[in-house]
Amino acid sequence: MNAFECAENAEEVFILSDSFSRIKELIDNDSSTIDDIADIIILDPTLSITILKLANSSFFNYPGKIETISKAVLVLGITEVYNLIIAYFITDAFKSIDGDPEYLESFWEQAVDCALIIKFLGTELNVPNAERLFILGLLHNIGELAVHQSMPTKIEACNTFTSAELPWDKQKSEIGFTYAECSGDLLKLWQLPYTLIEPIRDQDQYDFEFATVETKLLYLSKRAMLLNYSCKKHKPSSLISAEILADLKVNPKMILAANHFCNVDRLSILSILSPGSSVIF
Repeated sequence: MNAFECAENAEEVFILSDSFSRIKELIDNDSSTIDDIADIIILDPTLSITILKLANSSFFNYPGKIETISKAVLVLGITEVYNLIIAYFITDAFKSIDGDPEYLESFWEQAVDCALIIKFLGTELNVPNAERLFILGLLHNIGELAVHQSMPTKIEACNTFTSAELPWDKQKSEIGFTYAECSGDLLKLWQLPYTLIEPIRDQDQYDFEFATVETKLLYLSKRAMLLNYSCKKHKPSSLISAEILADLKVNPKMILAANHFCNVDRLSILSILSPGSSVIF
């Protein structure tokens, strides 16, 4: 099984709802108005509540109260609300996965940490609309759940490595492809925007000559997150290239601040998205 076949298998099991398809069609239609989009979102009460909770969370830090979906679309913008919709429907689709509760809890915790780190760094670096980067971090490793669905016995082998090994190299040797490659293929099958697919697909690349800022930030944020989890015994320099730090103008102090940002906001974001029944607060 290659990355695309693994993604195809996951797409057949973890299906995005019809509501997502209707909202996507509306957002893709240039003639749609804010009220048109809001009217469709309101039809799904759980989605509406999730969007309003996220819109009013410290993540966006909006000074006023956002009480309606129309105002959320107006204040946050269609693209950002679309990203929140993607986050909601994808995390919802994977709620049915059969896996060890501790494993799933750790998976989503790491996904949220990566999302918070990339958003924090993007803000510090004055990247336009840095909130949009959150979705890249949240979905960066969704291919791991696709592998879990198709090859559950391979997950432990892929996720067990020494401090001399890199996670993506171990994935390559065990299953023939990386979680990132499978993630990119799955997002492509779901017909999500290329601006999401490219950074997630290329997050493990070492050639930055033609890489986008989003790809570089995801490369850095994912590795900074892993140093707090499965790569605690690795030397930071073995994961994070000095070239990328210099290129992005990121210093260790900024990464420490990003980790602090995670510690403050992690539980509130997890509790809103509630991506799995195993997550207990």
